[in-house]
Amino acid sequence: MTAASTPGTATAASTPATATAASTPTAATAASTPTAAMSAEAASKTIAAEPWVPSIGRQERFASVGSTNDVVRAWLAAGEPEICLALADEQTAGRGRNGRTWTAPAGAGLLLSLGFRPTWLAPDRAWRLAATVALAMADAAEEAAGLPDRSVRLKWPNDLVLAVEESGRALDPQGLDAALAGASVRKLGGVLGESEGLGSEDPRLIVGIGLNADWPAASFPPELATTMTSLRAAGGERPVDPATLLDAFTSRLETRVEVLHGGRFDVADWVERQVTTGRRVELLRPDGAVEVVIARGVDSVSGALRVSDPAAADPDAERYVVVGEIRHVRLAAV
Repeated sequence: MTAASTPGTATAASTPATATAASTPTAATAASTPTAAMSAEAASKTIAAEPWVPSIGRQERFASVGSTNDVVRAWLAAGEPEICLALADEQTAGRGRNGRTWTAPAGAGLLLSLGFRPTWLAPDRAWRLAATVALAMADAAEEAAGLPDRSVRLKWPNDLVLAVEESGRALDPQGLDAALAGASVRKLGGVLGESEGLGSEDPRLIVGIGLNADWPAASFPPELATTMTSLRAAGGERPVDPATLLDAFTSRLETRVEVLHGGRFDVADWVERQVTTGRRVELLRPDGAVEVVIARGVDSVSGALRVSDPAAADPDAERYVVVGEIRHVRLAAV
């Protein structure tokens, strides 16, 4: 309304040249052709039918925070739409599973949290959002560090890991089974999902992820040096640019979330990246008990770990584990 009443617009609309052009037979004929009318109608329907998909909106970086998960939780509580992203150079109270802490030197890791409002996802499929975040980060990490495709693996339920040789360099996944002498599985990063109100009209899901990026192996804490790794260490101490890693991650995340929003989950990649499948593992149960089982795979419906007991009367009988943690993976396949 305001634009139509500005002097400049009114003058232009009343100039003889404009009036003449509007009244020419050619213009009138073009406007009245069925083809033009149909094209305009089709374009209008296309625009109206354009589906909404989640994309990254609010994104803020902090020099230091207690926990990026807490930052995003507060944003969602205040009404922030999905997807929001909080990134920190340092976390002073970062959390992992089961109340563990997550720390990394400032600038050595990629530490961030994402906020979702998954009204479009069934509550029993919410775990797929955390899995999608992990897959996007795995893709991005391989690109940023120049690692072979699918060398970044997943260790149920929430770890990103690398199989590395004795020197600390990442193993090519194609040669994993043939390079067992001195090889080990080391933690590269972790995912922590926290939800509120799943199944209600206002579901909220926070997915935090921490990845060891440009962290030299010489600076690893001594007590963790044999169980952790970083993209820099896995790439032969080649520096990794956190900004490049972040850009690669966000672009892949939006693509994968759009696919998930459309009702499709990348089951093949999620299953293929599981480092435990076909291997003997130590399973830590919620009550603290540890049992040795054979990981048979993962269930794409529930997200559960499929295991069998090698000492059972029927060693091939499978059961599903929904809550637990894999403490140790023996790389030799069974």
